[in-house]
Amino acid sequence: MDLLEDAPGSNAHEFTVSELSGAVKRSIEDQFGRVRVRGEVGRVSRPGSGHLYFDLKDDRAVLAAVTWKGQAARLAQRPEEGLEVIATGRMTTFPGQSKYQLIVDQIEPGGAGALMAMLEARRKALAAEGLFDQDRKRPLPFLPRVIGVVTSPSGAVIRDILHRLRDRFPARVLIWPVVVQGEACAPQVTAAIRGFNELPDGGPIPRPDLIIVARGGGSLEDLWGFNEEAVVRAAADSHIPLISAVGHETDTTLIDFAADRRAPTPTAAAEIAVPVRADLAARLAEAGARISRASAQRIDRPRQRLRDLGRALGRPAALTEGARQRLDLWGARLEPALRGLVRSRRQHLASRPIPAATLRQFTSAKRHGLERAALRLGAARDRRLDRRRDRLAGLQERLDASLSRVAGEARRTVVAEGDRLAQLSRRLDAATRRSLAIRDEALTRLDRTRQTLGYRETLKRGFAVVHGAGGLITSATAATATARFEIEFADGRMTARPDGPSGKAAGRPQAPRQKSLF
Repeated sequence: MDLLEDAPGSNAHEFTVSELSGAVKRSIEDQFGRVRVRGEVGRVSRPGSGHLYFDLKDDRAVLAAVTWKGQAARLAQRPEEGLEVIATGRMTTFPGQSKYQLIVDQIEPGGAGALMAMLEARRKALAAEGLFDQDRKRPLPFLPRVIGVVTSPSGAVIRDILHRLRDRFPARVLIWPVVVQGEACAPQVTAAIRGFNELPDGGPIPRPDLIIVARGGGSLEDLWGFNEEAVVRAAADSHIPLISAVGHETDTTLIDFAADRRAPTPTAAAEIAVPVRADLAARLAEAGARISRASAQRIDRPRQRLRDLGRALGRPAALTEGARQRLDLWGARLEPALRGLVRSRRQHLASRPIPAATLRQFTSAKRHGLERAALRLGAARDRRLDRRRDRLAGLQERLDASLSRVAGEARRTVVAEGDRLAQLSRRLDAATRRSLAIRDEALTRLDRTRQTLGYRETLKRGFAVVHGAGGLITSATAATATARFEIEFADGRMTARPDGPSGKAAGRPQAPRQKSLF
């Protein structure tokens, strides 16, 4: 049969290339609708389209894999060459190159060994960039005013930190809530660290002096978000000193290497952040006592030295007694000597008078000097007056400008207040009219109510009121016993008298009298 089908001119069906490729594609997709494949990541390509192309291989085969752009952004684990992973997706073919491939929509590490290998490789790569160097570490502030905490707001970690800070030294705490586990952990922690650094100084939200990134203990997979490259770079680029308190003392993440300080637990991070207030008070009191003692010694030692030197000098009066005695001796001799000197000078002038030419020359020189001084004085006075005049002119200009500005502001204020007063007056008039209308309407309603409740409205419906001498008559017996009474109708009154035992009344109408019961 095979020979017959292969012979020339047989009637076997002829497939086109597209038909055969489509049949192969349907067979593979039906047989391998969704599979999980374990393998080592080989070549990884990230073209500008955003898609990911990579190979999955073992020691005997290679499988092409691709992750489309939209799904690549949601991958919890990015493929890295040499990493053992478990890829989940669906098998299909690519007819353009006659090959089959795996469309991957989920990647997870192949095991703890693979995670540790990838973690070590990432640590070495980041360390080679200098992100973990000691010269990048910043000193922590001694007493931070504001502490920013990046953690989950509902866990026990934040309560432990707040409790420890309250016990040691209360400080203002800003909490940036984040997810501390899962795919959203790394982006949120990165955004929190960068967000605290971008807060401006003196803004409505105070900028922290210290950041604490905290999380409780967990497995390697639970803490993996703090090993992401974005989180490590955000911690290394932080201008605010940062303490890493992720996990317990035995847990190590990459953010610990990039942080300025690593704390074994979140509670220890709070202890590192602030000192103990009681210890500070004790140290301050001790320092104050030492300063007081040093100040007292600094004063007492020179005072004692001065006393010792004073005793060595002796009495001050004894040092001046000899000089005072010599002064008295020379003082007694000085007065006769001065008198003799004056007499000799007077006799010398009398015997040799000063020539008039010399006096004229002297007075002329003094006059010229005085004139020069007068000229200089006048020029100086003029210059000083000019400076004062210029200063007064400048002050006058400033005063005029200020006066114009103040007057303009006053006019604007008057206009604005006038407009406001007119508006308030219009509102008051409108409110008064509304109030009067409301009260007039209420008064009208009350008057209608009065008329409705009054007995005159009842009289209009055919009733009458009988008035006697002692008041209203409300029974036939009382009317029979009354000699004369009045009957009030709606349109007036009439007088009536009872007529015999039957109680028939006779009377004549009277003009109505205006009388109200109200």
